[in-house]
Amino acid sequence: MGPDPARGHHPTYLESRVMARSETQTTAQTKAQTPISGGTAQPDNSDLPNLALATLSRLPKTVRVPSYDRQSLSAGIIHIGLGNFHRAHQAWYLHRLMDQGTAHDWAILGAGVRPSDAVSRAKLLDQDCLTTLIELDPSGQSAEVTGAMIGYIPVEHDNATLISEMSDPRIRIVALTVTEGGYYQTGTGAFDIDHPDMIYDIAQPDQPRTAFGAMVAALRARRATGAGPFTCQSCDNLQGNGDILRQTVVGFARCVDAELADWIDTNCTFPNSMVDCIVPATGPAELALVRSFGIADTVPVTHENFRQWVIEDKFCAGRPAWEAVGATLTDDVHSFEAMKIRLLNGGHQVLANAGEVLSVETIAECMAHRAIHALFSKVARAEVCPHVASVHGMTPPEYVELIERRFANPQIRDTTRRVAFDGSSRHTGFILPVIRDALRVNASVDGLALVEAIWARMCEGTREDGTIIAPNDPNWDALQTVARAARLRPQAWLEQSNYYGDLASSEVFADAFTRWLSVVWENGTEAAIQRYIQSA
Repeated sequence: MGPDPARGHHPTYLESRVMARSETQTTAQTKAQTPISGGTAQPDNSDLPNLALATLSRLPKTVRVPSYDRQSLSAGIIHIGLGNFHRAHQAWYLHRLMDQGTAHDWAILGAGVRPSDAVSRAKLLDQDCLTTLIELDPSGQSAEVTGAMIGYIPVEHDNATLISEMSDPRIRIVALTVTEGGYYQTGTGAFDIDHPDMIYDIAQPDQPRTAFGAMVAALRARRATGAGPFTCQSCDNLQGNGDILRQTVVGFARCVDAELADWIDTNCTFPNSMVDCIVPATGPAELALVRSFGIADTVPVTHENFRQWVIEDKFCAGRPAWEAVGATLTDDVHSFEAMKIRLLNGGHQVLANAGEVLSVETIAECMAHRAIHALFSKVARAEVCPHVASVHGMTPPEYVELIERRFANPQIRDTTRRVAFDGSSRHTGFILPVIRDALRVNASVDGLALVEAIWARMCEGTREDGTIIAPNDPNWDALQTVARAARLRPQAWLEQSNYYGDLASSEVFADAFTRWLSVVWENGTEAAIQRYIQSA
């Protein structure tokens, strides 16, 4: 089914799906006894107020709660991908702005396009889309309830309601956090027109199953009704994330309607941005932690005591004044994002891959591990910093010192498994561009080759203590097959052209990779790291 043009828009939707929820707590009263994912029972929260609009006044005075009236908010943003990061980052900035008495017409409607999103939708609606954020500051933890999100659109196979909501002229921004690998790019970075999801949506543009197909369908409706364009805003960890989003949206549109594609390309804006905040996954420990603050929240979020959001100021239909609460609006996003993506995100992969192979559970524990920390420190300073430009107020070596402190925060239980997830996207986006830059100027890639060798070792699927590494990449089976072949013939790993492209033909890089992978398998990962650390 397609969108119903006669259907009511946000007021009706919100009143019926969200705001009316505050009148009754029946469902909320039973949710605390429900087992969490993985079969581990939640702490008994029966003696605590279940998080909801009606119970905010009952929360401990130490918990910061919204100062604004949620009933006064109206939606201006639809955000697709309501994971922990969005709720700790973009939603927090808007929440704090609302706390200042502004941006009340910019509230968020959440959305998801995967069947699994229906689970998180049910949990968030059950607590009026409120989220408890717990800041993990080494000097002391604190809790805050945020309320910038006021509804969650039904998750449907044809995205009919999502398309209808995005067609409403009051929606001026459609934002996304869909992971680095969610933009339908080929190994060369081009739009992947041959992906099965794209083939499906091109054949059924009025009933798309992807976020991008739904965005194009909504923009087609807005063009027809005169509602005008909306800003398409990526909030994912990708260099040039706005440019990549433009490529996907316009590229898809061009496959179904060339005139529409031209209209989108001309009228919509796709601001680049850099986002930064370490946000661990939520598990039993986090659920117990939120209870210790006196709150029964089934989907709390923990985060470090640091946030950064650098945004290109290109919004075709207006925007909230995020700069009033600490965001940076600039024309030079690329310098900020290059520093962060290459040093922080790339550094995360250096730590997490080695940590997985050596059975080190968290990033903070990796920083406490002498060899793994030394690997990160030397690679970052010697082989990455030379290919990163300074930004206003920060040099690359100073940034390395900053992230070393952040990574070492013992309050952050950010698992190596989470950070290592989807390495096929993260290595291609965070590490391989640095290798290419270094090779162009004949700079060292020895440590970076070791990093890639450790990733290949991880993808073999066992740790050095013999335990199994569970599948941790959308392409895990293929990666594991090649990793096992590479144990005897290292070049096989580099022949994955969808990742490495022409890097396999670089004698300097290929020789270094071959040497290091052989050392890793023959002598162990820690011995290989020590050999690199001791080299000139």
